[in-house]
Amino acid sequence: MIAFFEQPDREFMTLQLHDTLQGKKVPFVPLRKGEVTMYLCGPTVYNYAHIGNARPAVVFDLLARLLRRNYKLVFARNITDVDDKINAASVETGKPINEITAQYIKAYNDDMGALGVLPPDVEPRATQHIAEMIAMIETLIKKGFAYEAEGHVLFDVSSNGSYGTLSKRDLREMIAGSRVEVAPYKKAAHDFVLWKPSTPELPGWDSPWGRGRPGWHIECSAMAEKHLGTTIDIHAGGRDLVFPHHENEMAQSSCAHDGAPFARYWLHNGFLSMDQTKMSKSLGNVLLVHDLIKTVPGEVIRLALLSAHYKQPLDWSGETLESARRMLDRLYGAVQGIDVPAEARAAAEVPSELIEALEDDLNSPRAMAAFFALAKKLNKETDENRRIELAAEMYACGDLMGFLGSDPDTWFAGHVQGDLAAEEIEALIERRNAAKAGRDFETADAIRDQLLEAGISIQDGRDGTTWRRS
Repeated sequence: MIAFFEQPDREFMTLQLHDTLQGKKVPFVPLRKGEVTMYLCGPTVYNYAHIGNARPAVVFDLLARLLRRNYKLVFARNITDVDDKINAASVETGKPINEITAQYIKAYNDDMGALGVLPPDVEPRATQHIAEMIAMIETLIKKGFAYEAEGHVLFDVSSNGSYGTLSKRDLREMIAGSRVEVAPYKKAAHDFVLWKPSTPELPGWDSPWGRGRPGWHIECSAMAEKHLGTTIDIHAGGRDLVFPHHENEMAQSSCAHDGAPFARYWLHNGFLSMDQTKMSKSLGNVLLVHDLIKTVPGEVIRLALLSAHYKQPLDWSGETLESARRMLDRLYGAVQGIDVPAEARAAAEVPSELIEALEDDLNSPRAMAAFFALAKKLNKETDENRRIELAAEMYACGDLMGFLGSDPDTWFAGHVQGDLAAEEIEALIERRNAAKAGRDFETADAIRDQLLEAGISIQDGRDGTTWRRS
C-alpha cells in the first residue's frame, strides 16, 4: 500500500522536494507538526571515502541545515561496520576487523567535517543493533514474508505486491530477465538475504537460525526504526542505492509493520563522474577525500559538490575545483576588511531569494546565485554602516550554506599561487607602502607588478592594504 500525503501547513516553510517514489517534486509534509526525522545511508567503513561518497553527505547536510531553521530535526546517518568488504579488508591487511572499522569511522567523520558536514544527531552502528535486526527478521518470518533455509533467512519478494514500486521495476520482468544463479537455498533468484551463516573466522552472533550475521538491507531498516520510528519523514542517499538497497528496505520495513510506509519521501542525489568517466577502481580514477583535503580547502570541495543541482549528474574535474575556488574568493573578497560585530551577525537574516531557492528542491546553484548577488551589492555599497549590515547577511548565508567559515585574510593567505609565502607578500607590501610614503612611485609600481605576476592582487583602502589571489 503506497501512501501519499496532504498539503503542507503554511505555518512552516513551503519546502518542495523531489520524491523518487512519486517521481515528481511535491510539497513536503512531516508526519508530526514541527518535527522531522531524516535517515541517510552512511559509509561502509573498510576504506577512505571517495568524492562520490561525499556528495550525499554534503547535499543532505545542506538539507539538514535548512530544515533546522523551522523544524525540530532528528537526523540519523548510519555506519555499516559489518560487511563482506570489511572482512576482505581484514584478510588483506591482517588487521582485526574492529581496528579497521575504528580507523575508517574516525577518518570518515574527520574528512566530512573538513567539508563542513555537521555531525548527525544519531550515528548508529550496525554491530550495536543486532538484536533489533533479529527481532525484525523474526517478525517477517512470522507474518509470512521471509523463510529460513540452510542457516539463511531470505525475504520472499513474491509475497510483497508493491515490490519494485520505488525503482519503477516490474517484478515479472525482473524474474524473466534475471541472470542470477539461484542458490540452492533460495526459492527464487530475486529473494534477498536477511541473515546468513558465519564461518568461525568471520564475525557472527547467535540467532534462532544459528551463528551468523545480518544482510546489508535489514541493517538500515532496523536502525531507522530504533532511532526514528516505524515511519520516517525523509530517507536519503545516492541514486545507486535506489535498487536494490532502498527497494529492499522499503519492502521489508513495510511488511514488518502491516503495510505502514517506511519513509514518506525518498531523496536521491545524482551520480558523480571523473572527467566524464564513471569512477571505478579498475580505471584507477577513484579520488579519495582523505587525499584531496591535503591540498584543497574543504570549502572549495563543498562548493564544487553543490555546484550542480543535487539530482543532476556532476562531472568532477580540475576545472570544477578551480571554478569553486574562484567563486569562494569572490565571496571572501567581498567581506574582507569589514569588521562585523557579533550582535550584527546574530541579528542578520538570510535573504529571501536564497531561502526560496533552497526550498525549491534544494536548488543550490540558484541559492549560490543569490549569494553572489548579495556579494555584488556589498562591493558597490559605500555607506559603512550598510556595508556592515550586508556583510552580516553574507555571513548568515555562509552559516546556512556551510561557507565563509575562515577569516578572510587567513583564507587568502592559505592558498596563494606562485612561490611567495604569506610573510614574503606582507614584506613586499610594507616595502611598497614605504616607497609610496617616500613618493618613490616607480618602486611602488614595480612591487605591485611583481605581486601581480605572482598571482596576487592588492587593494588600498582606509584601513591599509589588503591582498588576495587574483
